Amino acid sequence: MLIPSALERAIAIRYMRGRKQTRFATLTTIIAVGGVAIGVMALIVVLGVMNGLRDDLRDRILVANPHLRILTYGASLKMESWREALEAVRRHPDVVAAAPEVLTKSLILNSANYPSAVDVVGFDPDTGSMAVTTLADKVTAGSLSFHTNADSVDGGIVLGYRLASRLSVYVGDVVRLVSPGSVQVNRVTGKPDPKFWFFEVTGTFDTGMYQYDDGFAVMDMATAQRFAGLGDAVTGIQIRLRDPWRAPEVGDTLQRRLGYPFRSFDWQSQNQSLFSALQLEKLAMGLIICFIMVVAAFNIIGTLTMVVADKTKEIGILQAMGLPRGAIGRVFLAQGAIIGAAGTVLGLVLGLVVAYMIDTSGLIRIDPAVYFIDHLPVHVEIPDVFAVVLFSFAVAVVATLHPSRAASRLTPVEAIRHE
Repeated sequence: MLIPSALERAIAIRYMRGRKQTRFATLTTIIAVGGVAIGVMALIVVLGVMNGLRDDLRDRILVANPHLRILTYGASLKMESWREALEAVRRHPDVVAAAPEVLTKSLILNSANYPSAVDVVGFDPDTGSMAVTTLADKVTAGSLSFHTNADSVDGGIVLGYRLASRLSVYVGDVVRLVSPGSVQVNRVTGKPDPKFWFFEVTGTFDTGMYQYDDGFAVMDMATAQRFAGLGDAVTGIQIRLRDPWRAPEVGDTLQRRLGYPFRSFDWQSQNQSLFSALQLEKLAMGLIICFIMVVAAFNIIGTLTMVVADKTKEIGILQAMGLPRGAIGRVFLAQGAIIGAAGTVLGLVLGLVVAYMIDTSGLIRIDPAVYFIDHLPVHVEIPDVFAVVLFSFAVAVVATLHPSRAASRLTPVEAIRHE
């Protein structure tokens, strides 16, 4: 039986306190507990950071990006028969909302002719509970109605707030965009003449995703169709699902149901390299931090080995009084388990507190141009906590096997004669 009795646990606690004249055993116990606590705290915080990066990136990506897109093959990527496909998509039980969209690229210029590349998105205003994206909730100035006050413009446009700041434009200002669908070749020069469209800035949005806020502009779908020269066609169908993590599975089902030339493109495939890198980093960082736990295990081995050497006479006396060898081993097993449990609980509390402080305060700032987000998020997940706790306690118990076995092998005569 490996579970220590009440007597064995009491002896283990007494050995951890040390003698009154010297507190050496107490100091080594504190060091061993501290080693386990630091390892547990570091592991919880690191795993929380990797989870936070993954979750924050996912949430920010899905602010202006649908869970799933239905696209088409072909050189022009124009979807002509999109209405029939849209009805078929909406009949899928996992689809919450679906709507047509227009995606194109252009060049935007402010009043001083300062240019910038821009991704233009055209869709029906994202309002109501059945919206495909949550972009409407991220509008920080103006609105997503695309309502204009000037009569001389071609329509309204909403810009990412970083793009608007870089162009020094505000709500009510007029910007120019080069139409990709209206470029004609000049008969005199033989070169293409770009056509400029004038748009009134009717709002700005802040998704928290640097890529979107610095390079995206949205407009009404009908206006975007004319701007891109698509006529009545669109470039795709955007879809919101009940569970975004099932996007690849639902996409495959819809692709088979719709047939050629339709194809699906989910948000996970679009960002596959990013999330694969995050998963690999989480695994690598977890393995590296686990070495701290191994170091803590050696601290426990060293602590118990010194306690066995220090308490050899007491072990001999206990054996002479009738305490069996197995009970002697369980005394040190209990001591190691107490050290592991105390260190694990202390590390768990410290880890959760540190993770909460880092996450809520936004203390650690990072470059959004590189990492897409502006601060280090920490999201602690219950499965990770259970895994860390079990691993920490298991390492602590395994570390006690050698010292406890050495103590149980001592004979009473040798132990009592020990100097």
